[in-house]
This record gives sequence, C-alpha cells and structure tokens, in this order.
Amino acid sequence: MRITVKTVFAALAFSALTAVSALAQDLTLYMVEQPGCIYCDRWDHEVGDAYHKTAEGRAAPLARIQLRDPLPEDVTFARKATFTPTFVLVRDGQELDRIEGYPGEDFFYGLLGVMLKSAGVTPE
Repeated sequence: MRITVKTVFAALAFSALTAVSALAQDLTLYMVEQPGCIYCDRWDHEVGDAYHKTAEGRAAPLARIQLRDPLPEDVTFARKATFTPTFVLVRDGQELDRIEGYPGEDFFYGLLGVMLKSAGVTPE
C-alpha cells in the first residue's frame, strides 16, 4: 500500500475537524431567563429565532432555564445566575464562561465567539 503526502494531510485534516466537532458536540449554551424580562424578550426577537441556524448555535445548542428553577442534575454553574438573561456556556456539565445581560445582537455574537474560541471551538 502506498501512502502519499496528500493522503497523510487529508487524514490529518479530517482528524482535526473531527476533534473540533467532538469539542463542539459537548457544549451547551444555557439561557437563564424569567417571565417579564424585557432583555430576554429582546434577545428572543433579535437572535432567538435564528440562533439554532447559526454556526454558533450549531456549536453550542441553546437550552433554557428559568431563573428560580433548579439546574438539571448533571449541570453545575460556577455561581448562581442573578441577572436575566444570563448565558452560560457549559461543557460536560461544567460552566466554562458566561455573559450576564444582553448587550445587543452584535455584541452578543462577538462575546459568544470569544467564549467559544476559549473553549477551543471555531464555529463553521
């Protein structure tokens, strides 16, 4: 069997993509919200409908939690959320980073991009 340089680079590229994909698969973005939160409503209006269609939404699918409800059993935040909305990036049940409040669509995606990059994920 003859292995070419091209074959080796293709295998390495596939391996790298698989590793990034695996890193992204275990990420979840939790949105902590509460009824009557005007900034939660603003996020829903400006981002919510399209989030799951974005590269960021595919890298870190959204899960919603009510502010006063207990966290899922397998999830731990570094500290309790006190503001709504609070967006908490979680990997394997552990908080990695968070955005407190909603700074507007452009800033939200910029901050989320920084969080994902820190988590070792580049949304594609």
